[in-house]
Amino acid sequence: MFDNENKRILVDIPLTTPSGKIRIKSRSMFYEYGNPHAAGTKPLHQNNYVEWQIGYDLEDKRKNESSLPHKSFIAYNGKKKVLYELSEYLYYLHSWDMTTSSELEETFEFLSDLEEENLLSNHPSCQITRTHPVEKQINNTVFYGMTLNYPQLVYKFGVYEIIAEITIREKQRAIGVQPMLYLCFPITELQVSENLIGRTANPKEKAIFIIDKKNYRIIIEMVRIFGMLSPSHYKDILAILETVSDRF
Repeated sequence: MFDNENKRILVDIPLTTPSGKIRIKSRSMFYEYGNPHAAGTKPLHQNNYVEWQIGYDLEDKRKNESSLPHKSFIAYNGKKKVLYELSEYLYYLHSWDMTTSSELEETFEFLSDLEEENLLSNHPSCQITRTHPVEKQINNTVFYGMTLNYPQLVYKFGVYEIIAEITIREKQRAIGVQPMLYLCFPITELQVSENLIGRTANPKEKAIFIIDKKNYRIIIEMVRIFGMLSPSHYKDILAILETVSDRF
């Protein structure tokens, strides 16, 4: 929900949908592997956090294009897209004068100066590696065991306990790699009517994550990180920045 009067974005965070884009997980430190947490059956604790595979566009299927803020742009794949989630949040923050045209221009110029080989999908430091095969006998059967190492990058948002996680894996239906970006934050960042710590979530319960003047920089930085992921993300984010800012 977009609260124009108070210049806030209120995002619904479902607590009991472990297979969705937003999941509740648990870990003690940000560099540990996060394990799914069944919030509907297991009490929530301080080590629980939200993992959100945030998006930035939707295919434009409107018949009437006059309604804002759902501006359209042409994505890397040639499809007409509309602002959604991250890009829509950016639009509202810009319309509320939280993000300035100079901030958007700075982000645009930073990304424009990136060489394709420095995008994370191509960067030498972000390649998937495989160990040399080692013969192993398991259940009287000879296997050759190898270990695949998938790069993961973590970006910390200043003093916040909020981080961006990037995991690089092979594409499922195409050749190449696919960096996936997640926004992660502790459940203590959520607004709820009843404290979550020490209890299980109610069926279909939702909490609220608020984006306002206190933390709006997270959105700008997520946009910048998205633009570094791959050639397709790079082109999409440049188009989004131009769309949101009306070319500054």
